[in-house]
Amino acid sequence: MNASATPSRTAFIVAFASIYLIWGSTYLGIRVAVETIPPFLMGAARFLLAGAVLMFLVRRRGVAKPTARQWRDNTIIGACLLLGGNGLVSWAEQTLPSGLTALIIGIQPVFMVLTEWAWRGGHRPTPLTFLGLLLGFAGVAWLAAPWESASTTGVNLPAVLLVLLACASWAFGSIFSHHVKNPAPPFLAAAMQMLCGSGALFLGALIHGELAAFHPLAISGRSVAAFFYLAFVGSLVGFSTFVWLMKHSTPARVSTYAYVNPVVAVFLGWLILHEPIGPRTLLAAALIVGAVIIITTTKTRQPAP
Repeated sequence: MNASATPSRTAFIVAFASIYLIWGSTYLGIRVAVETIPPFLMGAARFLLAGAVLMFLVRRRGVAKPTARQWRDNTIIGACLLLGGNGLVSWAEQTLPSGLTALIIGIQPVFMVLTEWAWRGGHRPTPLTFLGLLLGFAGVAWLAAPWESASTTGVNLPAVLLVLLACASWAFGSIFSHHVKNPAPPFLAAAMQMLCGSGALFLGALIHGELAAFHPLAISGRSVAAFFYLAFVGSLVGFSTFVWLMKHSTPARVSTYAYVNPVVAVFLGWLILHEPIGPRTLLAAALIVGAVIIITTTKTRQPAP
């Protein structure tokens, strides 16, 4: 797509459908990949592969060489989105079911609203938006059930906190990317973010000691298949589409992926990994989805500054 042209309605429909469906499936892919591949190392290799392929494609089409400032901006964005966002989610999914992870990330628009409000010139959330925030956090609290002992059905609380931290990091990177001056064309920016984010994830792997504990021969066939799915479908297609949408739509609209992804992820987790779906999951889903619908629709109705 031409970054300077006005996107067609069909382009928007295809783009939103892509992040809704593809990203809903990546939670399952991550869950399978990290069974035998360390999470940060897996993310570093995944985004290095996808970023290198995309950089080759955009440069082959004659896109101008990125400036030093564009590299700086996209290094910040890539670290926030891919190390802070995706990396922490991959780490958490070693102990957290993929469907529940996606449900918690369903609260992502809450962080988008708060980050956009805190940004210079941002809007103060309305009372209805605050109601959505309350419902969203209630859903996450009920899902995590920290008041229960580990011997019951409560979810791993540290893993839940990691996913919430990932949401905050992703929101900051997303809003920052929406406000950078003289940005790179969307697909070039996506390639730069994946390459820079890969480097940040590799540093995370070093600090976490993953290289010393990594045994390539221990990687299972299904983890390899999940890795390539994540690299070529989740990253090359899904992440590039997300970056394109952040250039052509509003953060509130783009963040609607967060309440479609859980439906896809929970269904796939139940269908393929036989992850249970109980009353708590359904109630938490209702609260989180209700919260993000309130927040997103309220936000999009606010007048522009």
